[in-house]
Amino acid sequence: MRTATLGPAQRAEALAGMAERELDVLVVGAGVVGAGTALDAVTRGLSTGLVEARDWASGTSSRSSKLIHGGLRYLEMLDFTLVREALKERGLLLERLAPHLVKPVPFLYPLQHKVWERFYAGSGVALYDAMSVSSGHGHGRGLPTHRHLSRKRALRVAPALRKDALVGALQYYDAQMDDARYVTTLVRTAAAYGASCANRARVIDFLREGERVVGARVRDVEGGGEYEIRAKQVVNATGVWTDDTQALIGERGQFHVRASKGIHLVVPKDRIHSNTGLILRTEKSVLFVIPWGRHWIVGTTDTDWDLDKAHPAASSADIDYLLEHVNSVLAVPLTRDDVQGVYAGLRPLLAGESDATSKLSREHTVAHPVPGLVVVAGGKYTTYRVMAKDAVDEAVHGLDQRVAECVTEDVPLVGAEGYRALWNARNRIASRTGLHVVRVEHLLNRYGSLTEELLDLIVADPALGEPLTGADDYLRAEVVYAASHEGARHLDDVMTRRTRISIETFDRGTRSARECAELMAPVLGWDKRQTENEVEHYEKRVQAERESQRQPDDQTADAARLGAPDIVPL
Repeated sequence: MRTATLGPAQRAEALAGMAERELDVLVVGAGVVGAGTALDAVTRGLSTGLVEARDWASGTSSRSSKLIHGGLRYLEMLDFTLVREALKERGLLLERLAPHLVKPVPFLYPLQHKVWERFYAGSGVALYDAMSVSSGHGHGRGLPTHRHLSRKRALRVAPALRKDALVGALQYYDAQMDDARYVTTLVRTAAAYGASCANRARVIDFLREGERVVGARVRDVEGGGEYEIRAKQVVNATGVWTDDTQALIGERGQFHVRASKGIHLVVPKDRIHSNTGLILRTEKSVLFVIPWGRHWIVGTTDTDWDLDKAHPAASSADIDYLLEHVNSVLAVPLTRDDVQGVYAGLRPLLAGESDATSKLSREHTVAHPVPGLVVVAGGKYTTYRVMAKDAVDEAVHGLDQRVAECVTEDVPLVGAEGYRALWNARNRIASRTGLHVVRVEHLLNRYGSLTEELLDLIVADPALGEPLTGADDYLRAEVVYAASHEGARHLDDVMTRRTRISIETFDRGTRSARECAELMAPVLGWDKRQTENEVEHYEKRVQAERESQRQPDDQTADAARLGAPDIVPL
């Protein structure tokens, strides 16, 4: 497998190359499902293209709760198949496919009733663990089984909890990752196996021969050119945009996708004194308090959304809802001043009979609405690989050739091979490079064995080994690497997805923006005017988001957020 670099030159080559020959499979949409579909197709030996209108994971797949989990609450819905499937995938990701990106995380479930709730919830968590073991993965590499705790022991683990908020607790384990970084790594893995991948490349129409879809017309939204990319099968993996994409063929879809908004708050670690994450019941669903480096992520909501899909806005009511529910169990309540970051995302849910989005199915579906076009929608982040397999299996039915079975269960993502050996040698790497061992650990848990590529940048320019101003969790080299190797085209791509500066700092990244833009400029060929434009657009985006979060409802929040235009209009 060759090293995959997604810089400006590779993007131009990918677009031109896709237009020169007929592909076996063209995937539209580079969220986790689309990227996973591209990897599945190319590792079966199919010539594969992947196009994305914005940035990798710029929609749902960068705005999730960042959990890889079986979905404990789906047991209560008796959705055993979905939970078992997700637990198998969780184990695969932890053990084999992405140990550098997916990490175990403990959760504490406070009990409020002494006997029946401990039996009821304990039985559910015990079943959860049993299903994980029966899947063949999940407890082989340091993922402990659940345990029952008395109130005294629970408060020792999570001193932030009010004493009257629990009579005891259960503690169990799931896993987490940086969702946007995971998708970027997935795209790079697909590219490493030969897929042609281009972001900021929007499908504006499908090519037809009679009833059959034979490709797509793609606009380079950066350069303005258009390409006709022909493919034997096209896979629509556009998530909450599924209905919009389907409309391009003028056919009524076999199913519809509803968008459910989920918002998350990011607060400093010292505001919640706990050694474990929390999972709390609400009247509608569950609420997570998730460890996130030097922060906590608190989420999520689950409400219907029919406004702007590209930039869902968090309203003041959304923020108050989360603060109210988490404060119901905290000894020292959180306030608005404690909130460092806020982000909102949309779940693509299959439309059903229920009016409540929290009750709509998280399962996925695959359809072949017209010859040559496959649609995949719904599902959970954790089960993206299964969704991708099903989508490619469906596409294979339309190919007049023998195609190998799915192999992605045995295809580690780039950076996974050699990660554990490098982790064991992290002190030696720190000594060799002059970086603090904590910096080396940070890099290894974001890039795995690809860390060596960043270290090479630092050797060539030692100034890149310095932390960013105003965001010292990240090194300057990571910004350059995002533009040269990971397909970052704009400042927002780096601040929001390649790093998480936009939600991890009180200033939302405005102090770091200019330095980041100046580091990206030489790689992407920006002149001074373009660099200034990038900084100005980012600052306007932050201002619009802050304004939206002061609005009382979805409509006014959406209007405020739309006050900041995209750097590249679609």
